[in-house]
Amino acid sequence: MRTRKIPRRSVALAAAVAAVPTALLTAPAQAATGTAAAAGAPPTGFVELPTSPLPRDDAQRVVTVTYRNDSSADRTVAPQILIESPQNGPFLDPSSIRLEVLSPDGHWRTTPLASQTGTLYTKLVPAKLVLHGHHTLTERYRVTVVGAAPAQGTVEPRVALYG
Repeated sequence: MRTRKIPRRSVALAAAVAAVPTALLTAPAQAATGTAAAAGAPPTGFVELPTSPLPRDDAQRVVTVTYRNDSSADRTVAPQILIESPQNGPFLDPSSIRLEVLSPDGHWRTTPLASQTGTLYTKLVPAKLVLHGHHTLTERYRVTVVGAAPAQGTVEPRVALYG
């Protein structure tokens, strides 16, 4: 049987990594199935973040959603973007807005928007993740108004809290 010698620095690095708490090495994870939050329980609250006007004339606006879990316990959260139509209309159509999220690999990925009574929104369930204690969630979204007609509205980011 062949044996392979492992350099000392590799053993030292493995020992050092093993000594670091796992929570410090892991990124936010998708919420586990079977928990109350993943099973469809509604959020217990929302953290409302600063709003901004909808960009005009095919301009793009980057919106950053940031939330810090100041607790030592893990918490299930879900970032969400709301795009509110003017109160008296006209109501925005999902096809008139392109919403993209910056993925971990650095590419912008289109995110579908749902619509209800003049509000466009991202769904919470696919966005749920477990944010470890004392960690910060930062998500970047890019909002673009598609088409020639200038749209009016407000971009309202928030974070749903569970449990």
